[in-house]
Parts: sequence; structure tokens; C-alpha cells
Amino acid sequence: ETNARRAVDRGYVQVLLTIYVDWHRHDSRHRYMLIRKGVLQCIKSITNIKLGRKAFIDANGMKILYNTSQECLAVRTLDPLVNTSSLIMRKCFPKNRLPLPTIKSAFHFQLPVIPASGPVAQLYSLPPDVDDVVDESDDNDDGETESEIETENDDKDQHFKNDDIETDINKLKPRQELGRPIEELKMYEQFFPELSENFQEWNLVSKEPKPFVPDANLSGPIVVPTAGEEHSDEADQSAKGIALKESNPLLTEKYSRRPVFLELPKKDGMRDSSSHQQNDQRSVLPSCQCLSQEIVKGLDRISLQNSEKNDQCYGTGYVVTKESKVSLSTLACTKPCEHVSPCGSSLFEGSSVQLGKFCCTGVDSDEEDSSSSSSGEQVMLEVSDVSPVHDCDLYIEMVKNTKSIPEYSEVAYPDYFGHIPPPFKEPILERPYGVQRTKISQDIERLIYQNDIIDRVVYDLDNLSCSVPEEADVLKFNSKFESGNLRKVIQIRKNEYDLILNSDINSNHYHQWFYFEVSGMKTGIGYRFNIINCEKSNSQFNYGMQPLMYSVQEALNSRPCWTRVGTDICYYKNHFSRSSIAAGGLKGKSYYTITFTVTFQHKDDVCYFAYHYPYTYSTLKMHLKKLESMHNPHQIYFRQDVLCETLAGNSCPLVTITAMPESNYYEHICQFRNRPYVFLSARVHPGETNASWVMKGTLEYLMSNSPNAQCLRESFIFKIIPMLNPDGVINGNHRCSLSGEDLNRQWQNPNPDLHPTIYHAKGLLQYLAAIKRLPLVYCDYHGHSRKKNVFMYGCSIKETMWHTGVNAASCDLMEDPGYRV
Repeated sequence: ETNARRAVDRGYVQVLLTIYVDWHRHDSRHRYMLIRKGVLQCIKSITNIKLGRKAFIDANGMKILYNTSQECLAVRTLDPLVNTSSLIMRKCFPKNRLPLPTIKSAFHFQLPVIPASGPVAQLYSLPPDVDDVVDESDDNDDGETESEIETENDDKDQHFKNDDIETDINKLKPRQELGRPIEELKMYEQFFPELSENFQEWNLVSKEPKPFVPDANLSGPIVVPTAGEEHSDEADQSAKGIALKESNPLLTEKYSRRPVFLELPKKDGMRDSSSHQQNDQRSVLPSCQCLSQEIVKGLDRISLQNSEKNDQCYGTGYVVTKESKVSLSTLACTKPCEHVSPCGSSLFEGSSVQLGKFCCTGVDSDEEDSSSSSSGEQVMLEVSDVSPVHDCDLYIEMVKNTKSIPEYSEVAYPDYFGHIPPPFKEPILERPYGVQRTKISQDIERLIYQNDIIDRVVYDLDNLSCSVPEEADVLKFNSKFESGNLRKVIQIRKNEYDLILNSDINSNHYHQWFYFEVSGMKTGIGYRFNIINCEKSNSQFNYGMQPLMYSVQEALNSRPCWTRVGTDICYYKNHFSRSSIAAGGLKGKSYYTITFTVTFQHKDDVCYFAYHYPYTYSTLKMHLKKLESMHNPHQIYFRQDVLCETLAGNSCPLVTITAMPESNYYEHICQFRNRPYVFLSARVHPGETNASWVMKGTLEYLMSNSPNAQCLRESFIFKIIPMLNPDGVINGNHRCSLSGEDLNRQWQNPNPDLHPTIYHAKGLLQYLAAIKRLPLVYCDYHGHSRKKNVFMYGCSIKETMWHTGVNAASCDLMEDPGYRV
């Protein structure tokens, strides 16, 4: 550092740059590359201090190294010079302020209770006029180390801190006490009617239990398949070889044993539960009611009206309307769309919902359809391959009861119409060599050639009066729909846009999940999108992952698919600075950029981009309704309850799935009540949408006619909370709920006012512990942004300590090995 200051004081920075340029010009055969690299190393050492970086910029070093490095790109052997030059330029690039008025979310929700400590308390304690976007330390203090500057070698997998693994030994030790009074836990009795249901009023098959066989090899009423025990001949002859259903005097006492903690009286009225097998009229819901709407020529939007008046014939996966029917392939998007209605407009006035943006100016159909279309423009969008559990009209009904903080009044087309898997395999994208270096060079050009930068705001949630671009060559953006996340868009160059994501509500970070709409594009043009306020140090976007895109025009052509798109994809540290408030007290940290380039197939299409396949809260409610209507109530015991309401007033569903008892005989009812519990939950982190898709598959499998599924139903009672964080999902959060906290960190001491879903989910488990019916398994479904494939985190303290390297005494690692069963 002393030598660096001395070099700056004596003007050596300008001298070194002159020497480097001279060698660059005269070493045409690249014989003296080591000398040239040595000069760059001297410049690099000087720029480790703030004075050195200032002297480098004053000497026009950015432009000099940029020009020389561009001339070296054609020669692969000169890559060390290019990489070192890039490293110096990135280090000296002035830290920029994120172009936002505040890093807090654009949406505000007042909490009923302010936490006494933690990030949320700090957020609420900030003075209203404080600048939380940037602070004085962001101009690269001398303490910045060389390791903080990325190079092209950053593509190697990093050993990163895993936020999902708890290392506090005190938190890992299980506590045996219930934590809540017995009287308080009685409130959860209502969620376990299967423990008191006698089924006497059900028309079950009167199948008398078989007489007891004295010499049968009996090991108990339940044989756990994973226990590694061999099934006896008698058990194999029972239903699916898992549940022993024969009458057995020796087991009568065990079968009839009631829960020892709470008195659970029989409740005949519980047969007709809140949503359990109660509406025969509603049990024949349409498999997929597609659009029934008006398309008015000259307009660019669709209003989804109630279609109850239409005379419809339902089939598997699609609907045919007698008024008119037009194939998707006949609809073409031929004109640009107008901008959507502003956020916060009245929600579903007149029972209508805005369906994102939609282009339709002409319909080519046969004479019958055209005559119908000409009178009322009533058309049907027909895709027979959409999942049978997707119902367009039912989805709209679910959306109407969904409460969002921005009061969304629009519906994203992919969520409304559904989608099917692409008909082809999508390989992992191989990234071209040097793409990150090229993107960084283009970012450096912003400083060198500032006159080429447009710097025009085209979308801004913080400024609702922001005008929509009217030029034909400017893209239009929108994220004002359920689970949408896009805060601001700035046009940098003609076909390049900087995108800024919204923070989680009541938080100032967690930028990763994105879901937004783009329209007004042209074909044959590569549009570059840069999401500039990411926070994680690395991403799967560096290892073959691609963003997802849904094309409305492709959907109209009978291909409603989310497909992986984008070229020149990379994830790297940028020159936008994080304030110490945003970085948890750390100074001088930078944001990261996800950049990708997309060439659209259709002119003036309407496309949606997402981090991963979206799965909204309204989609979950629709799927649960469809599963309820499609199941066989004589075979499957299905019940849907409302566990609690979230902070925003949305219901948190609780689902119970098991097999109906074989008959209403006492032995069969006892076997039904004594099935062990399996507890499943998902989506505590809103941005981990893959958890919801796995949960959807789990629910559909458990409700299927598969022999294995029937076997599972006859062996276990499944208690499922498919979405632990509905508010976060609805409002486009990545990790937090409306409380601004990670709900997965609140299990030890949840607050009923701030974390109701966690509080009551834990209450269910505490209730089961109180009545001596602890679940055999509790599995919480998650996703991971930087790990591949499928993996599990168990409940072993020893394994956690070994894998994280945390020191702990052997006496602290005592654990119950029952999880190995």
C-alpha cells in the first residue's frame, strides 16, 4: 500500500499506461506477453487503493485498457492480458447508485405488531428521510480485497454458505415440552375429525371382518414398508399387503385404544365437513372451461365475463360452446397492444377480470363460426391437452377471492389458460467461452461512451404516472398480476433494458424471483435483458439454467408451453452498490446481474418471463377444488379445511387424505383411526415454485387410482399444508411473508399475529404429540437456487455438525435414531 501511494504521488500511473500501450503496439508477434502482463500487474496493485483508482480514471485508463483488450480478443493466447485488464477496469468502475428512491418494497403493508428486534424492526426504525439505497462507503474503500472482484474463473462451483442449514446447537436440540397449554391445543381437535368419525351414516359396504386365525404371524396393525421387515403371508393377503384388516381379539384392545391426552367424542355431524364430500351438485365441475368472452375488433384486451349463460358441453380437458367455437390456430396476433390498466384499479368490477394483454384483430373460421363471431365475437380458445385439473372459469372464481396488497385486477394469461409440457427435451444450455467477459465489456462501454446510452424509464411501480412508450420499437412491460415481480425497467440501448426487481414486502432485499409480461416486440432482433439487483454470489444461470418464457401467440397456435429461452446467459457482479443497510451492515458490497438475450418468434406477441414455472395461490385453490370434485368419496377420504387466515386475509388450506374404512364395522373403524400420520407441507418460500409443482404431483398421486396410491391411503393419514406462505406467493415475494421475515426461521417461537400459518402448523404437530400420535414422517418441500437434482435435509444433529464443520461436544450430539426407520 505504501508503494502504491508513492507511485500515485510520483505520477507513475500515467507512465505505466504509456509503457503498456507502447508494448501493445510493437509486440505484434506476442513474444513479450510476460512483460506486458507484468506492467498490468503493477497497475493492478496500484489500483488496490482508492487514490490509485482515481489516478487511473484521471489518466483515461478505462478507455486505454478497454481499447487494448478489445484488440486482443482475436488471439486466444492473449486471454491473460484481457482478463487482467477486465479485472482492473471492473475494480476502477465507479460504484453506481441503484436508480430507486428506496430499496424497500414498492408495496407497503402495515404490520399489526412490530417485532422488538431484527431486520424488520430496524426497517421500521429508519427515519423517513434516510437514504437507504447508497451510503458513503459505497465508493470502494481501500479495505476492498482482491477476492471480491470476479473473474471469468468464477464459473467454477463455489463453496457457498447454505442458508437452509441451521448450525446453532441449541436450536437443533429437540425440546420435549409441548410449549403451549393443553387447553389451548384443544382448538386443533376440529382438524382431526377422522379420529372420532364413526361412519355409521355412510353407505359403506357391510363387509364383516374375517375370523381370527390363531397361528397367523402378527406384528401389529401397521407394517411400515420402509422398516425393512418381511410381510407375513396373512398380511400379504390383506389389502395391498400393508394394513392388517382381519378381526383379532388379541388386537382389539390396541385397535380400540383412544388417544390418551384429549377426550375426542364421536361427532356424527363431522361427516359433512366444510369441504369434505358435501356437494354432489358441484362434484361434476368442468374439466377445463376455456375462454367464453367477447373479442371486440379494434380492442387489444379481453374481459372475462361470467359464462354461466352459455350452453356448454364439457369434455376431458376442453369445452365446446354451442354458440361458437374457434380453434386456437385460427387466431392471429397482428397489431400491437395497448397498455394495461394501472395498478390499484377496482377489482373485478361487474364480475369481470382483465386477462393481461391480448391481441386479436381477425378470426378465420368456417361459415358457422364466422356468423356467430360476427354477431357477438364469441370465441372459444380450445386446447385439449391442457391438464384436466385446470379449469379456466374456476380459476377466475378463485382469483376473485384472492387478496393482494396491490389489489391486482389483472390475470396473467399462462395462469388463466394453463400450460402443457413442451413436446421436446430441453437440454442444459452450454455457455459459450468468454460470454461473461463480453457482457462486462459492454457494461464498461456505458462509462466510456455515455452519449450512446438512452437511459429512459419505460416501466416504474414507484411512479404510477409513468407514461407508456408509444414508439413501435420500444418494449412494453407489466407485472401487475398475481405472483408478478418487476419494479422498474430502464431502456439502456435500442434493444437493451435494465430490469430491477421488487424487494419482499416489509423487507429491503431478497431479489431473485421474477415474473413479468413483455409486449410490442419485433422478430429477428435480439433483445438483451439485464436484471441488475440480484444478491446471491452465484446462480445456476452460470451452469446451464435458462429463464422461462410463455408466448401467447404460441398458445393460440395450440402450443401453450413454458419453454426455456435465452442465449449469452450469465450471472456476474455489477457496478451497482448495495448500501450497508441492504447488506446487513457490510459495506462496499455490489449487486449481481442476470443477463440474457431473447429473439422472439412472433411480431407484437405477448410473452411472459419467469424465474421458474409459476404456481400461484389461485392455481392451488383451483387444483384443490378439482381434486375434490373428481375423487371417489366411497374410496377416498378427502377433506379440505382452513387452517387459519394469513395477514392479508387469505385462507391457508389444510388437506386430509386417506382411504375410507373397509366397512363401518368396529374393527375397520379402529383400523382407520389408528393409521399413522404423515405430515407434508410446501411453499414456505414463495420463490421456490418447484416445491408447489412437486406438491401438486404428490396430491394428484395420492388421489389417483394407482394400486400403490391406494396402498398408501390404506396405511397412512396424510395431513398436508400445500402452501405455508400464501401472502408471499400472491404478492411476488421471493422468501418472506408480509411480516418481512423468513417463515422457515420462525418455527421455534412463532408469533400468532405475525406468523399465523407457522404458529398453527406447529400447533397441529403439538396437538398430535399431546394425544400420542406423532407423525411418522414430516416432509417440507423446498427448492434450491444453487444446488442440482433432488436431495433431502434430514433431522440428524450429528450429520448437520459434520457437514457444516461446527464444533460440538459429543454429549450434545445425542439423538433419537428413529428417523432412520
